[in-house]
Amino acid sequence: MALIVKKFGGSSVATPDKMRAIVQRVLAGKQPGDQIVIVVSAMGDTTDDLVALAKEITSKPYGREMDMLLSTGEQVSIALMAMAFREAGHKAISLTGQQAGITTSDAFNKGRILDIQAQRVIDELKDGNIVIIAGFQGITEHGDITTLGRGGSDTTAVAIAGAIHADACEIYTDVDGIYTSDPRVVTNAQKMGEITYGEMLEMAKLGAGVMQPRAVEMGSRFNVPIHVRSTFSDVQGTMIQEDYSMEIKQYLIRGVAEDKNVAKVTVLGVLNQPGHAYKIFSELADQNIDVDMIVQSVRVAKEGTTDITFTVSRSELPAVRDVFAKIRGEIGAEDILIDDKMAKVSVVGAGMAGHPGIAASMFGILGDNDINIEIISTSEISITCLIAEESVDKAVQKIHDHFFAESEA
Repeated sequence: MALIVKKFGGSSVATPDKMRAIVQRVLAGKQPGDQIVIVVSAMGDTTDDLVALAKEITSKPYGREMDMLLSTGEQVSIALMAMAFREAGHKAISLTGQQAGITTSDAFNKGRILDIQAQRVIDELKDGNIVIIAGFQGITEHGDITTLGRGGSDTTAVAIAGAIHADACEIYTDVDGIYTSDPRVVTNAQKMGEITYGEMLEMAKLGAGVMQPRAVEMGSRFNVPIHVRSTFSDVQGTMIQEDYSMEIKQYLIRGVAEDKNVAKVTVLGVLNQPGHAYKIFSELADQNIDVDMIVQSVRVAKEGTTDITFTVSRSELPAVRDVFAKIRGEIGAEDILIDDKMAKVSVVGAGMAGHPGIAASMFGILGDNDINIEIISTSEISITCLIAEESVDKAVQKIHDHFFAESEA
C-alpha cells in the first residue's frame, strides 16, 4: 500500500471525457490499501479566459479580486472530478485550498505557502475517499483567497505530499518528462531519466516551464520524490530527487534553458552614496517584485553617480514604473530606461563546478553566432547570459548542439 499525490494540469482535465479517462487510469493503477490525493488545475484555458474577462471590466490589476476570480476555475475542476469518481463507484470528496489547510502569504497573484494543516485531508483518506484538492490556491491568515502564480498547482501537489508524508508525488502533464531543453525549440532535445532537485530548481528558475521553482523547493525541503510524466501514456517520465539512484555518467551540463519573459531596467545617474541601492531594491521588494541579474557600474565621466541595471519579468513593469515614480527624487536618478525585448539563455549542471572551460565555450558559441551578451550571471551550477530576444532560440539550439553532441540524458 502507498500514499500517493497525483497532480493533473489544465490540458489533462480540459473536458469531461478527459476527466473520465483520468478516473479510469487512477482506479486501474490503484492497489488495495493505496491512498490517493489528486490535485487539479482549472480546465483547459479557463484561467486565461477569466483573465480576459477581467480585462473587459478593468485595466487595473486589483490583486485581491483577481485571485477571488481566478480561484473559481479550480473549484469547478475539483467538483466535477469528484463527481466523476463517484459515478465510477469510488468514494471521493473535493476540497478547496482553504479546506485542505493551505495558508499562504498575502502577496496576491503570487502567494507563497506558509503552512499546511492537512488533518482534514488525512481524515478523508482514512474514511476511504480519494481526495481531490484545488491547486494554485490558498488562504491568508486574514481569510483572503490567494493564488500561487502560474504553475502553482505543482507547488500545491508537492507541498501536500510533504505535509501528509506521501511516498511520492506524480506530476502529470502534456509532455512525457523533463528534457535537456525545450523540445519545441531544440529539435534534438533529450528526455532525462533523472535530475537532482538542485539542477531542476536552477532550470525552473531560468525558464524551464515544466515545473514551478517553488514546487521543486518544496520537494527538496520535504525530500519528496517527484515523477514528471505524461497524462496520455504510461511511459516512464523523469524523476526529480535528492541524488541519482544509480551510477551514471557525471554530466558537465544537464540542460539548456531559455526565458523570454524578461525586461531589462536601467536606472541612470543614481547618486553613488550609501543607502541608495537599498532604497531601490527595498521598495521593489515591498511590492513583491522579483529582481534578477543586478549590475552596478560607476561612471567615469560624471563622478559621484552610478547606473544600476537589473532584470524583472515583463509582467512586473507597471509596478516597477510606479516604484520609480515614487522614489526617483530621493535617489537622484536622471532617468529610467526599459528594454522589454530581452531574454535569458542558461546552461545548468552540477558537473560544471571546477570546469572553467564551460563559460568560455558558452561565450564563444554566442560570439561565433554574432549574439551580443548584455549581462552575465553565474551560480555554482549555472551560467546565464542576457541577450536580445530575437536571438535566443538560435542561441539555445547552438549551445545545446555543442554540449549534447554525443551525450545521452
